[in-house]
Amino acid sequence: MKILHLNTEKTWRGGEQQTLNLLQGLQPRGITAHLVCQPSSHLAARARNAQIKVFPVAMRGEVDLLASRRLRKLIQTFRYDIIHAHTSHAHMLAFLSSIGIQTRRLVTRRVDFSIYRHSFLRLSGLKYRFMADYYIAISRKIKEVLVQDGIAADRIFVVPSGIHADRFAEDRSDHLIAEFEIQPHEQIVLNVAHLAGHKGQQYLVQAIPRVLAEIPHTRFFIVGGGALMDELQALAASLGLDRKLVFTGFRTDVGAFYHLADLFVMSSVQEGLGTAVLDALALGKPVVATRSGGLPEIIHDGETGKLVAAADPGSLAEGIVEMLTETERAQQMAQRGQKMVRQKFSMEAMVDKNVEVYQHILKADNR
Repeated sequence: MKILHLNTEKTWRGGEQQTLNLLQGLQPRGITAHLVCQPSSHLAARARNAQIKVFPVAMRGEVDLLASRRLRKLIQTFRYDIIHAHTSHAHMLAFLSSIGIQTRRLVTRRVDFSIYRHSFLRLSGLKYRFMADYYIAISRKIKEVLVQDGIAADRIFVVPSGIHADRFAEDRSDHLIAEFEIQPHEQIVLNVAHLAGHKGQQYLVQAIPRVLAEIPHTRFFIVGGGALMDELQALAASLGLDRKLVFTGFRTDVGAFYHLADLFVMSSVQEGLGTAVLDALALGKPVVATRSGGLPEIIHDGETGKLVAAADPGSLAEGIVEMLTETERAQQMAQRGQKMVRQKFSMEAMVDKNVEVYQHILKADNR
């Protein structure tokens, strides 16, 4: 079995980590798995370090004919059984580069947005109905959205993202205590996410004064970069949050922040699944998350964490206060969540289910 993986992102986010996890997991299974990605991208460097065959191709948008021609030569040379696209732009490039070639096109969908969200004259319908053979949705919610948008359910497989449960286990947070002058009595609330509207950090910022009114010794850290940094910092300044809220920007020591945290918060208004939540639970951290996208497939309210209404600072604040004050109950939820993540959301389970999809596709098309 030979699979060509396409990822067009230059930055490093959850989708790129999942692409790398899958490629690493396929290696010992005897499956030929090559990667096409952007030159000088974080993914290219990390994949090479993992001894994965990387073909760097500059891909400037989803209708890049030069990139498509280079991809077509690769497909003809190696005769891949499946082209597995991991981004929206890769979806189109996979189609353009394989027209007339006998291969299968598979697209992983990681977001719960409608395919028509930014569609001109609803042209995305053509792309999703006719320019891929099958889809992998990383949550049941994403499959539901795709079906509502007109994609046949039998073309969509659900394969949740998987994590290395122990990847942050050995990290330490001592340097953060010194860097941010954290006091022993302070409780730390953490959010790790790209700074984008659908991640809902504006509602988290708005919730902070309400939490501080109940628990003044709380400090908040939002780890990640993004286009909304200036806007969110201005909002925090207008609320007088000062040192109570720290925007760290992009950090390479994310694991240290997880260890530092007493509580993890996911404030998204839309979320495909939420691997940052999986990482928190893997370390036994209590979680408050919004009732959005695939998050309820991880956080079962009162069992593995606390679910609150999305886009609602008041509900978010109440959930945070509850989990910080009812510490024994919160820790019990975290322990159940930790067990669930190791059983259902491991990297091994994710790779196994992707392989099952590959096998199903090849068998179905050979009947």
